[in-house]
Amino acid sequence: MSKILLLEDDANLNETVTEFLEEEGHKVVSVYDGYEAQEKLYESKYDLLLLDINVPGIDGLELLKESREEGVVAPAIFITSMDSVDDLERGFQSGCDDYIRKPFALKELKIRVETLLKRSFFHESKELIAIDENISYDSKNGELIIDGESVSLGNKESRLLKLFVKKEGEVLAHERIYEHLWDYDEEPSDTALRTYIKNLRKIIGKERIVSIKKQGYKFIAKK
Repeated sequence: MSKILLLEDDANLNETVTEFLEEEGHKVVSVYDGYEAQEKLYESKYDLLLLDINVPGIDGLELLKESREEGVVAPAIFITSMDSVDDLERGFQSGCDDYIRKPFALKELKIRVETLLKRSFFHESKELIAIDENISYDSKNGELIIDGESVSLGNKESRLLKLFVKKEGEVLAHERIYEHLWDYDEEPSDTALRTYIKNLRKIIGKERIVSIKKQGYKFIAKK
């Protein structure tokens, strides 16, 4: 059973699409505004995202763009009344895989949904990122490799390293790290963060994670 997140602020359309997809054997989590969708994406993983663009709160384009940056890899379809080339370009640049224009037939929606689910592809880089001559990071599998051997990391350390690698060279504020590291129902802790930083430094080298006073941390990979 595929799990689908549906963002649609039109109550009637939301209900119709939800009922239709559930009858087709999918599990649907439906929301009506962008911020609610954002919370759901923090709480759980989905096999497919169905996103209306013009919704209350954060719009569908920005939601998907930020979600991709946060590591959400599920394929996405935009539900939209927009039809200009510029609008479509913005949609694909934000990380969508397909779009369906309103009004649409439910059969068309079914075809587009099933086509993407069958492809079984995700928005993940398969690139092995070099941290040092002997250390690399597999961003697809979230795996740290030292001298050809996989090194086990704790859940928080693994998530933290993935964020650092993606944002290499950027100063990441504590709040930004908290958002990425702790789930919605967890209480962020600066003490815990320092522990995770210390653990990572022991493995990849103290010089890789630089503390920027009163600002945050910066990750530096060897060029």
